[in-house]
Amino acid sequence: MGSRASTLLREEEIEEIKKETGFSHSQITRLYSRFTSLDKGENGTLSREDFQRIPELAINPLGDRIINAFFPEGEDQVNFRGFMRTLAHFRPIEDNEKNKDPTASEPLNSRNNKLRFAFRLYDLDRDDKISRDELLQVLEKVDVEQKMSIRFLH
Repeated sequence: MGSRASTLLREEEIEEIKKETGFSHSQITRLYSRFTSLDKGENGTLSREDFQRIPELAINPLGDRIINAFFPEGEDQVNFRGFMRTLAHFRPIEDNEKNKDPTASEPLNSRNNKLRFAFRLYDLDRDDKISRDELLQVLEKVDVEQKMSIRFLH
């Protein structure tokens, strides 16, 4: 599987993804290997079902929202580039990145972009507002998960 991952990702693609996301060369190749292992259809894209096979997302009370964040509205597949753009929001904020190039676009892992990303996790109907019902849905899911964890520990 490792050889398949390394042969399909060209060096110029890696460099473009590095610039866009801030991931290192080794991180990109490792994530590409993971991406291809999740790609059960072997078509270069992931579906929601592919993500649902990830155990950590399957048990996460917000797993469905995290999965939805990978898919632009109306899309049911995500390619490696889109996968990496979404993952970049989870990278730590590095202060030295802010001072690199003032003409460059804001990094995907900037505070502002992280806030926008988190906001979209709660804004289910994508109306640019978090309604009371949307917030309650999240709180209820988290509350149920906490209660299940407490029962499991006792």
